[in-house]
Amino acid sequence: MAKSRKKSKQAGAAPRQSWYKLKPWELTVIGGAVILSTWLAWQWQQNKDVEAAFFDLARSGEGALARVEAGRNAGGGHIAPGQSTRYPDQFPTSGPHDQTWVDPGVYDTVQPSTKLVHSIEHGMVVIYYDAPPSEALTMLKDWAGLYRDRWSGVVLTRAPGIGEAFVLTAWNRTLRLKPFEAASAAAFIDRFRGRGPEHPVR
Repeated sequence: MAKSRKKSKQAGAAPRQSWYKLKPWELTVIGGAVILSTWLAWQWQQNKDVEAAFFDLARSGEGALARVEAGRNAGGGHIAPGQSTRYPDQFPTSGPHDQTWVDPGVYDTVQPSTKLVHSIEHGMVVIYYDAPPSEALTMLKDWAGLYRDRWSGVVLTRAPGIGEAFVLTAWNRTLRLKPFEAASAAAFIDRFRGRGPEHPVR
């Protein structure tokens, strides 16, 4: 009796599809996924490198924390919508504030003080700048990109009139830097970020 011919394919199995037989849109999707995953991996590594350098600077700049100004606690609480309030300092670090806050990030326009105080109450560090050296601004933007949580983020916002100086603020804490000192700024951010009175997370 002749042997039965073996089937080359199992019944019901889907035919194998070679990459060169894929449709153009399928190749586009696969290529896009590869590019995206590669970019995400590169971005993750970049952030890790930036954060490692940040921590090194923070450790070396701890001595500058002795120059941090401790402000008078002006309390908190929300003001009514549309209501204004006067702060004793151009860069307030506590007091009555708006019901909404400024999210972490970089802003090239002036943000309302009443909202920035709420950001600080959350535990964000708010940094004011005007016309700083480009290298310093780039470094601070990198750090703001690292820390974007609403309870421990960094806000970088413009403050016309302070020139090349930077003013770093947290809840009842201020550090004024002119010229910019990367290690001092990193130490301030690392010490006070995420330690606001409303919801401390560090």
